[in-house]
Amino acid sequence: MSEIKPTDPAATNAGEEKDWAAAKAFFDSLKTRKPRPPKPQYAVTIAVSSRTLFNMVAERKIYEEEGVEKYVTFQQEHENEPLMPGVAFPLVKALMTVNSRLRQLYPDSEELFDIVLMTNNHAQVGVRLINSINHYDLTIERFCMTGGKSPIGYLKAYMTNLYLSKDGEKVTEAIEEGIAAATMFASGDVENQLSDTQLKVAFDGDAVLFSDESEIIVKQHGLDTFFEHEKEFENKPLAQGPLKCFLEALGKLQRKFYAKNERMNCPIRTYLVTARSAASSGARVLKTLRSWGLEIDEALFLAGAPKGPLLQMIRPHIFFDDQMSHIEGAKELGTVAAHVPYGIGQKYHKGELIEQPVNDVKDKK
Repeated sequence: MSEIKPTDPAATNAGEEKDWAAAKAFFDSLKTRKPRPPKPQYAVTIAVSSRTLFNMVAERKIYEEEGVEKYVTFQQEHENEPLMPGVAFPLVKALMTVNSRLRQLYPDSEELFDIVLMTNNHAQVGVRLINSINHYDLTIERFCMTGGKSPIGYLKAYMTNLYLSKDGEKVTEAIEEGIAAATMFASGDVENQLSDTQLKVAFDGDAVLFSDESEIIVKQHGLDTFFEHEKEFENKPLAQGPLKCFLEALGKLQRKFYAKNERMNCPIRTYLVTARSAASSGARVLKTLRSWGLEIDEALFLAGAPKGPLLQMIRPHIFFDDQMSHIEGAKELGTVAAHVPYGIGQKYHKGELIEQPVNDVKDKK
């Protein structure tokens, strides 16, 4: 029996670099207007599901009511008909706009957004998806079609920085794997209301950018204890939440514009939209971001006021929050909202306990 020798990482990396150099040389020799996809380890990879990129409500109904075979047949029969844009479509267009600006400033840079279509669709449906992407002139070259199986296992292989889906179970699975992810919700036709020159991304704080440690205190002990806790630990950075790494990736690209004296004309703008009050609990948040070496362009402390009206003014391409009550309020006022199913907030809705915490159950036994 032959001995299986361990792989030499240096040799593997050297071989990979050689392969990429050859692929780049071949691509550059071709005459095409299509930009070459960036190298994954340098790119900010956004994986979107087919149902977020395109409106597939009618097709989904066929799948649920008539089964997979009828669904695949329908898609093949209509493969020359472009699918209508979905909730993530304006976001993808904004990502492409940022890439265009980056390529103007850094023609040879690999630090770009790379959009991957990550779907459990069957390969037979791929022609319609490809035709739809080409119809709208979207720069999406990497596909992952898993034929009915969950695509979550491929996210790390694609070096995914953010995964967006309409399937909450898959999103939860991705977060458990340590990947930034959120469930997107439609909010009507908002595409024409969103900026076509600047990508706007809004984040909640606790249980999104930060861990839910402070949120636990609010839920279990009330606001006064929370305020005392935040004051006591003002200089201790909060632990990171599931989307901290995505803000970090956005910051990496923003700094490329700052280096070219383009701060005031940067096509990426980030927002913190938090229910925290500034005077009572805001300092710890800002000091945490500072300790991470991260910037946020605008910080909005609402002290418990509804987020919807401010989001209506910002008009972000996507707003991330861990609590469905905030998602619903944002949707009602036309904001593209994405739920991050993480932390203690999943046990509550509009402040009411919907699932008894495990610790409480144990205490009563």
